[in-house]
Amino acid sequence: MKNKKLHLFIFVLILLNFGTVGFLGYQTYFLKKDNLALKQEYEQKKVDTTVEIRDLKTTVTLLEDDLELTKIKRDDFELRYNMEKLRMDEFASQISEIQGTVGILDKLSRTDPELLKKYSKIYFLNENYIPEALVKITPAFTYNYSEDYFFYSKAWPFLQELMRAASAENIDLKIISAYRSFGIQSGLKSSYKMIYGSGANQFSADQGYSEHQLGTTIDFTTSKIGASYSGFEETATYRWLLSNAYKYGFILSYPKDNEYYQFEPWHWRFVSKSLALRLQHEGKYFYDLTQRDIDQYLISFFD
Repeated sequence: MKNKKLHLFIFVLILLNFGTVGFLGYQTYFLKKDNLALKQEYEQKKVDTTVEIRDLKTTVTLLEDDLELTKIKRDDFELRYNMEKLRMDEFASQISEIQGTVGILDKLSRTDPELLKKYSKIYFLNENYIPEALVKITPAFTYNYSEDYFFYSKAWPFLQELMRAASAENIDLKIISAYRSFGIQSGLKSSYKMIYGSGANQFSADQGYSEHQLGTTIDFTTSKIGASYSGFEETATYRWLLSNAYKYGFILSYPKDNEYYQFEPWHWRFVSKSLALRLQHEGKYFYDLTQRDIDQYLISFFD
């Protein structure tokens, strides 16, 4: 009885061993099969990846070529743009210069060139010359209220400035002579010659050579001195003019020791603020300069 049980146990054990071996063999077979499939799949993916990388490299190379070509085109465009911009800037500069020149020429064309000529015994104004426009001087500025005095209209604002500035500083400044026509100057010179003979040439200009015909010249006096002019150079009024008249564009035409006429401290001419300022700073007078040098200030005559 015991032997039968033992034989049965051994038989069952053998069956279990065979079953285990078979099961393990079966599992190993399928594991190898799966591993082979995975390996084949891996190899295929490896091949696919290699192809993809190769294609990607080709794409990158093509993109780099396109990028390089784009850079070349950009550089070429930038070069052409800069060259065109330079050309346009030069063209604009030329246009600006032309406009500036046209503006200057237009301004000069509207400014009477006679206004800065050296007339005392040098240039001549004929009997037909009359300033383009004259304005009556405010009677309050004149010595003789009942007499009419006229001044060049475009220079009138500068004379007004001067007279008002003098008044504000309590300077006794009066106008006793302004614009004189060719005819009036002729009559005046004739009367002086009758009285003083050839000596009149020392203090009175012949007709056509008088700065007064320009309409930009003034003879000043004071309430006390009046028409005699005597002692004008000793007055506070004259000293004020020496220190301030240039600020308003006026200069003393005939200072001491000039070669044209005797010293006339009352005789002042408008020549523009810029020229008057230069003469003041350099200690020169109008007739010291050449006509060519003076004419440069015509463009800024009314500035």
